[in-house]
Amino acid sequence: MKRYLIIVIAALALAGCCGKGAGRKVAKPANDYIAASYIYGDGDTLRYQFLEPVKVRAKAKYPLVLFLHGAGERGEDNLRQMIHCSRVFTNPANRIEYPAYVLFPQCPSDAFWAYSNRGGFTLDNMPAENPETPVMAAVKGLLDTFLATHDDIDTNRLYIMGLSMGAMATFDMVTRYPDLFAAAVPMCGAINPSRLTGAIKTPFRIFHGDADPVVPLKCSRDAFWALYEAGVPVEIVEFPGVGHNVWDPAITRDDFLPWVFSHKK
Repeated sequence: MKRYLIIVIAALALAGCCGKGAGRKVAKPANDYIAASYIYGDGDTLRYQFLEPVKVRAKAKYPLVLFLHGAGERGEDNLRQMIHCSRVFTNPANRIEYPAYVLFPQCPSDAFWAYSNRGGFTLDNMPAENPETPVMAAVKGLLDTFLATHDDIDTNRLYIMGLSMGAMATFDMVTRYPDLFAAAVPMCGAINPSRLTGAIKTPFRIFHGDADPVVPLKCSRDAFWALYEAGVPVEIVEFPGVGHNVWDPAITRDDFLPWVFSHKK
């Protein structure tokens, strides 16, 4: 598969009663996200919202996108995680062109996705031997349960993406499950590059703003080179003058969704 580098120059308010397990539906507007929850561990709750294909056809198989939000959207309201990027999937034209299931879990306010604490973006804070956090294990459990209860999902077209803290979790999950996803899109993320090895089969497209004051651009560049040297299909898109909110220009690119949905294991 071709590997190359690209440098670019240039609310939801759903009320939800939540039940145990994945896919418990609540009242919703037509063609919109559904609020639900997944119970894990000793009764802890992972809240999430999910989107269904606008028209489910008999015997058809649909891709699934797992989206992981940033630290600022943590909470227990099952709403804040929808602030960024959720609307790209409900755009009518996109729903017709790219029918898919979409999962937006919400990290609890007292946790962080991939690391026990946010800390800084150094190797000391992102160890090579990083234990899986309970909430990331819950995300994987939610995904597994959702797949088990929706037999019309194409498991060869599972995609993962995230922003900031969620991009770190995107890297983290792909390293733990290197052949699970058909494509990965981390936006302004970071990882200890030693974790990115040739065992990974998932193509990456990495986004970062070169004026990011929160997560240094170097973090994405180091990840890019580690993946590239490991033979993993990878691209990096850098936006000059863009700060931490790189997801805003990223998701408005004409090729954002086409690139994601073009991949299949």
